Amino acid sequence: MKSLYQIQTVQSEKEMADAMSVRKIVFIEEQEVPEDLEIDEHDTPESGTIHFVAYRGEEPVGASRLRPYAPGVGKVERVAVSKTERGTGLGRQIMLAMEESAKKHGFHTLKLNAQTHAQRFYEKLGYEPHGDVFDEAGIEHIAMVKSL
Repeated sequence: MKSLYQIQTVQSEKEMADAMSVRKIVFIEEQEVPEDLEIDEHDTPESGTIHFVAYRGEEPVGASRLRPYAPGVGKVERVAVSKTERGTGLGRQIMLAMEESAKKHGFHTLKLNAQTHAQRFYEKLGYEPHGDVFDEAGIEHIAMVKSL
């Protein structure tokens, strides 16, 4: 069965704008994260961050980013799925695409800070919680790690 979605690494300014549009709706509008916290130095072209965008047809419906964190360790951030696509498996597909990319880029471990309401989602993908719940942008998070 062909997937409804096309998930790819961002290669153009248009794809970057598409990824950012999904992030802005999910994080800034829906979750009320301040824009200056949501958009940061890891979103610049020279940061070495790998950005992902998911399309349903021509429409951007998902986004995420993967950045170098420590030698061999990548950090998964800003995983966003449009409201209309939640519960479809798109989030899982984005994570699997990121893990494939991470392996190609030589990462052996992935780290992420999950919003606590999404902790089960990441656990099902093999991520394990580490440490205590903490507040980031007014939202409870937990650090999670997975070996690839």
